[in-house]
Amino acid sequence: MADDPTILIADDDPHIRQVVRFAVEKAGFSVEEAQNGADALEKIADVDPDLVVLDVMMPEMDGTEVCRRLRADSDVPVVFLSSRDEEIDRVIGLELGGDDYVTKPFSPRELMARIKAVLRRVDGQVQSGRSDDESEEARKLAHGQLRLNLDEYRAFWGDDEVVLTRREFELIEVLLGYPGKVFSRNELMNRAYGTGVVVSDRTIDSHIRRLRSKFDDVDASPVETVHGVGYRLGSCK
Repeated sequence: MADDPTILIADDDPHIRQVVRFAVEKAGFSVEEAQNGADALEKIADVDPDLVVLDVMMPEMDGTEVCRRLRADSDVPVVFLSSRDEEIDRVIGLELGGDDYVTKPFSPRELMARIKAVLRRVDGQVQSGRSDDESEEARKLAHGQLRLNLDEYRAFWGDDEVVLTRREFELIEVLLGYPGKVFSRNELMNRAYGTGVVVSDRTIDSHIRRLRSKFDDVDASPVETVHGVGYRLGSCK
């Protein structure tokens, strides 16, 4: 991946594109823009971006159809933007191959943290930043009261630190990467352990129990069980 990744912003609202462009360029990345779905597919073919910020509701072709066509021959990361916050919309977006889902109105800073987190997962390292403060921001994720420092493997609930093992930290990081998404035990195993490593469902459940026990000590319950399916990150309020 290039030293300065290229981010394509596809949204029919010029104000949204301007806001995202400012945040992306401030982080030291290159920017391309598309104003509708058809334009987005053409730009993706022309510039081969490192990540696409893709609005769900666009003229010509909506974001879900763009992602569906994109996934036929490309694995470029996609972060959806949407004014809809229904769980089913998040699930559909992620099942189509989206890497993250951010609802409007959004904080540009949070969006950049999500973009950098996706790039980190793809590339295995923090991407370009222009200052120590921005690099530090890129290595943190947050949702509600839950915060993770990815470099130091430290977890916090509000002002309280929750001491986790590396495996527990990696599991909560996977869940935090997609708030609201339900992960099966196999999905958690593949994302937290990597391909080629096989553990039993009982092992995943054991890690989750210990993880919950540690958050119980600070009166928190970030991990929810979806019976018969798996686990997801809750609202973390």
